[in-house]
Amino acid sequence: MPKVMVQYRVHHDRVAENEELVRAVYAELAASSPEGLRYATFKLPDGVTFVHVAEHDVENPLRTVAAFRTFQEGINDRCDEPPLATELEEVGSYRFFETPQG
Repeated sequence: MPKVMVQYRVHHDRVAENEELVRAVYAELAASSPEGLRYATFKLPDGVTFVHVAEHDVENPLRTVAAFRTFQEGINDRCDEPPLATELEEVGSYRFFETPQG
């Protein structure tokens, strides 16, 4: 399962907009519950740098999420530093990519 980290820095005046778009993605994910996706978004202490970490099965379910496509549409305009995607090689983790038991 691929693990990917995407990091970018938004313009100070676009932080609230970016957060709203990210929250819309999570709202749609909560409603649709796509299988095979583990996903988290973090804002760093500088207040403008965002990090998304995802693990997914073969096909990335985010591609089917309308709110994610909306989030991606204006990302370059919102950014001071454009998104940089990096595939991660897990060396170790503790419950980080664990699917919750319910």
